[in-house]
Amino acid sequence: MQTVLVASSKGGCGKSTLVTNLAAMHADRGRHVTVVDADPQQSSWHWCARRPATSPGVLALSGPRQSTFDQVPPDTDVLLIDSPAGIQDRMLEPLLARADAVLVPVLPSIFDFDAGVTFTERLGTMARVRRGKLPVGLVANRLKPWTRASQEALAELRQLRFPVCGSIRDSQAYVVLAGLGKGIFDYHSEYVRSHQRDWQRVTRWLSRHAKA
Repeated sequence: MQTVLVASSKGGCGKSTLVTNLAAMHADRGRHVTVVDADPQQSSWHWCARRPATSPGVLALSGPRQSTFDQVPPDTDVLLIDSPAGIQDRMLEPLLARADAVLVPVLPSIFDFDAGVTFTERLGTMARVRRGKLPVGLVANRLKPWTRASQEALAELRQLRFPVCGSIRDSQAYVVLAGLGKGIFDYHSEYVRSHQRDWQRVTRWLSRHAKA
């Protein structure tokens, strides 16, 4: 089982977007996917609940407790953990202990960048990360690649301790699909395929750094 923790110290940065679209991608590929939504907002849990019967199913569990993880089916291929915004060390550390890799979404704004710097510094002090036993990747989210601001944001992110393992463009498609309980990988039009290509770097990084 591959376990991926999606975490950030700031709300609204796209944690649930990463979790739900990775879930849709793996489910579309025939894998058994479980999402543990530890965020009080329960965005990923509600997405799973809205998922139509015509789409490959994704199991959702709620809460960060040990009893929640005890409910993860043994045949789960991919476990995705959506952590709370502003997560404190006492909750972060046990989630890190379960993870094979960590993804940290960051938005291209000065406030989000500052929050990302602070959070990555915290992550760097955690034992498994500090010893190089737990890979951490940054995902630049809601980019407008054609703009100077987004290009400068990417350049700034590349100066941080952890690698930028992907960038996701800003698109209303994610908002619309989230309301339907779907992800970008539930469709196969040419327009959608251009969005799917944004995820290739993220999935390649996970394949290299997190056990299957």
